[in-house]
Amino acid sequence: MAISSSVNIKNKRASFEYHLLDRYVAGIALLGTEIKSIRQGKANINDSFCAFFDDGLYIRNMHIAEYSFGSFYNHEAKRDRKLLITKKELRKLRAKGEEKGFTIIPLRIFINERGYAKVEIALAQGKKDFDKRESIKERDSKREIDRAMKR
Repeated sequence: MAISSSVNIKNKRASFEYHLLDRYVAGIALLGTEIKSIRQGKANINDSFCAFFDDGLYIRNMHIAEYSFGSFYNHEAKRDRKLLITKKELRKLRAKGEEKGFTIIPLRIFINERGYAKVEIALAQGKKDFDKRESIKERDSKREIDRAMKR
């Protein structure tokens, strides 16, 4: 049973704001109406981040719109959601995430071939202003090269 899904919700500002060091794929513990909203593409991870609580890693500030056909069973739009990740990766992320200057951010949400919602997270370090200017210069020069190649 192959499920074809075109859900690919991205955090477009992540690579501009941060140096992305390590990437991981984690599952998300969701409610029924949340997965239905994600399958409709009604989620936003632009301002979200990951944080450790007692029993694991949680994604905070992720907005999943309420399901339009949900009744009183509908979910809260910005609740904390637990990330399902292996203990080995969790220990590695906790050790690095507690260092000064590092954070864990979500990069994209997608539906895998088995129909489960997954989130790609990255261990990241914030960029300084001059790094952001460098990113803009690289992007502009790449755009100019692409234009020249098409002619």
